[in-house]
Amino acid sequence: MTYRLGTHEFTSRLIVGSGKYPDFPTMREALDASGAEMITVAIRRVDLDAPRGEGLLDFIDRDRIAILPNTAGCYSVEDAVLTARLAREALQTDLVKLEVLGDPKTLFPDNTATIEAARILLEDGFTVLPYVLDDPIACRKLQDLGCAAVMPLAAPIGSGLGIRNPTNLRIILETIDVPVIVDAGVGTASDAALAMELGVTAILMNTAIAGAKHPVVMAGAMRRAVEAGRMAYEAGRIPRKLYATASSPLDGLVVG
Repeated sequence: MTYRLGTHEFTSRLIVGSGKYPDFPTMREALDASGAEMITVAIRRVDLDAPRGEGLLDFIDRDRIAILPNTAGCYSVEDAVLTARLAREALQTDLVKLEVLGDPKTLFPDNTATIEAARILLEDGFTVLPYVLDDPIACRKLQDLGCAAVMPLAAPIGSGLGIRNPTNLRIILETIDVPVIVDAGVGTASDAALAMELGVTAILMNTAIAGAKHPVVMAGAMRRAVEAGRMAYEAGRIPRKLYATASSPLDGLVVG
């Protein structure tokens, strides 16, 4: 089952990052193992003048993989908007993962500034995917503005803490209609499966794969976890009960 982000259509529900790998060949192997169809790139950290064959973009097959430029490192509306516009010119894509950070220690997003930057970029024709706190009100406002998806964090960026507030994610899922993509905080495959079982559309992760002891192996594990979690969500889990229910019903048994 595919899902859409603006005019773009995807099958894989795993989106990966391009940073923190030991080298570009490892990044490419992990990307292949993940089965992802989209990779996010921090445009402010890409050397667009790198010699042919030596830059980050040379290790991404753009015929198969969509590039999602992000505005990582931006702390103001002005910087985020400028960075997004530069990315569009450099990479020829309308997609942007909008990040406007509010604190250098936690790297939490500034929701108010993110909403303002999203308004400007939407008017400018971008397909905006905003990174926000797991705030149902902010997510609804971003949807109403016209964002193609919302990307609430599960935990602080790079923390690997997993899903800290599943209740808020459930409220977001019940409140809005655009795709919900969990971004930041996933640490291992079980975290990814749990997020997908909640019903989110997709997951974006970087550190959990790139920072693993064996990034390529972890990328494969994440691919399977995302697929399994989505299948479990679509299958519909049994309700939780306080007491036991016999696997083999006792009704109708003949005694004696």
